[in-house]
Amino acid sequence: MSPEDKKHCCLTLPPDALNNLPENVIDSILMCLPFKDAVRTSVLSNNWRYKWCGLPELTLDEAVWTTKKNLFFHTTEITKIISHILIFHAGPITKFILCVPKSRSCHMIDDLIYFLSKNGIQHLVLELPFRDSPHKLPSSFFKCLQLRHLTLQNCLIIPPPAFKGFDRLIRLELCEVTISSKLLGSLISHCLLLEHLVLHIAYSYSNVVEINAPRLRSFYFAGSIRSIFLKNAPLLEKLLLTDNETGYLGAEKWDIVKFFESFSALEHLCVNMLFAAEAGEIPTRLPFDLNCVKQLYITVDLYDSAEVSCACCLISSFPYLQYMEIQIIEWNFPQT
Repeated sequence: MSPEDKKHCCLTLPPDALNNLPENVIDSILMCLPFKDAVRTSVLSNNWRYKWCGLPELTLDEAVWTTKKNLFFHTTEITKIISHILIFHAGPITKFILCVPKSRSCHMIDDLIYFLSKNGIQHLVLELPFRDSPHKLPSSFFKCLQLRHLTLQNCLIIPPPAFKGFDRLIRLELCEVTISSKLLGSLISHCLLLEHLVLHIAYSYSNVVEINAPRLRSFYFAGSIRSIFLKNAPLLEKLLLTDNETGYLGAEKWDIVKFFESFSALEHLCVNMLFAAEAGEIPTRLPFDLNCVKQLYITVDLYDSAEVSCACCLISSFPYLQYMEIQIIEWNFPQT
């Protein structure tokens, strides 16, 4: 637009143009703004004062909690903001993202979850700060039955006995959560539509974690679970396994054949973890071929015979492999 056209546009623009915008246009504008800026539009006019209160998607992350001097709000300020949302927001909230800074806390988590459970929440992200003890999710959390995407961090998960699972959930991400191996397996198995699973767990379970997810298509695991068994994942296409510097896949002995026997649809495999197994117990190849595997990314310690044997076994069992990337672990030994 030329300067003359812009001048003409400004001259013909009605003085109350902001107030006369259609509701769908206002909603689109607010949805494109960061939450802090969306709230600031309340000063534009009386008509805009509570427009932000109808937003169906809210993101409360570091951008919201940061002051002009790049400092985080105190816990009282965080609590005050969430309290205002609970008081003034009207209408459904389909997506809510809460990321509390590590150095802060939030005393209204349970009230917030209860509020969301009554307002049709479908996409929920709760990234809570690490404390001496994780935050136990309230009973109202397990009533969010419309959930389709769920991300939890630093939470204690104890489902009530009557809980039947999130039967609409498609994506589940658990990071540094506290939950028993039995309850974790049960939670996953009751998510009948689950397609994408991310587990990032920093401690070991005493029992095997069985994953029964017949619609699962991608699985990313990072942690130190002693043994993880994908009992039923016939549609799994993408599998990423990595450690957190001290993690091991499997217990003292790892059955590589049993682990991979149900991956008939696997196409992408990324393995970046230590294998707790004896080299002599690993076959030169699997007793079956995984014909769908097209891409392989693997990290190998050449000084560990078990890892080398595992890598050779996997490579030999992928007859239609198209792309392979091998990362070698380098050790800097002291010079003598």
